[in-house]
Amino acid sequence: MHTAVGVFDSGVGGLTVVAALRRLNPELPIRYIADGAWFPYGERSPEEIEERSLLLADALIAEGCAPIVVACNTASSSALDRLRERFEVPIVGMEPPLKPAVERTRTGKVAVLATPSTARGERLARLQDAYGGGVEVTTVPMPGLADLVESGHVAGERVEQLLHRTLGPLADSGIDEVALGCTHYGFLRATFDSMLDELLGTDVDVIDPAEPVARRALQQVEAHGIAVPPVERGAPVIAATTGDPARFAEAVARLRADGADLPVLDILPLPLALPAPAGLPGERGR
Repeated sequence: MHTAVGVFDSGVGGLTVVAALRRLNPELPIRYIADGAWFPYGERSPEEIEERSLLLADALIAEGCAPIVVACNTASSSALDRLRERFEVPIVGMEPPLKPAVERTRTGKVAVLATPSTARGERLARLQDAYGGGVEVTTVPMPGLADLVESGHVAGERVEQLLHRTLGPLADSGIDEVALGCTHYGFLRATFDSMLDELLGTDVDVIDPAEPVARRALQQVEAHGIAVPPVERGAPVIAATTGDPARFAEAVARLRADGADLPVLDILPLPLALPAPAGLPGERGR
């Protein structure tokens, strides 16, 4: 018996995919794990990320979840192939939306914003080989940006300084398509929209993969005949964190205050990424 669609990420970033899933299907039951104890993934080794991804997926599958959405570009780059080898349920991964960026560009110049680990990963290199021909692709590592989002900061001086430092050198480069290579960055959409045209000197289109990945997950539910019992509209998403639940709830509250449209969350502790006992009362996220 399947209970829900399972989603995991290193922190709050994967909630962009959770929100997209609920927009597309308001009655979809979802279980979410944030690996706050090991955040950030972007500066960890591929071996560490693979080990954590296997633990988190196993925890969700033990709760009856299918499919599993790896709502993290870094984890997808490091562990997606191993996850699909290990588990029989469908596994849906993330990848920077380079293909649509290449298809849409008018100037022939695109950028991928990514964590350091994703930026140097094989998955992004394969995407560039497959879709980057004839187009100038600039990969921009963004160290520290996911950390700001994880603490609930999606605007303000610290975010603006980081964007100026990392994207300022690309001024007047002609880049007109920016692909977001980290789910955390989806929460920065308003800041990107207000700053990128000025920073890059062009009319910039920002591509967030959260909704296409959510659509892919729902297609897998249908294609594999996965039956999950619907929940009432507005029912909370069961969200667990391996870190501090209060800190996670605080970050979610800050994101909401800055305009993030997120479903209600029931936030549970999840020590060592082991499944929480069924029926454990959670802390209702604000």
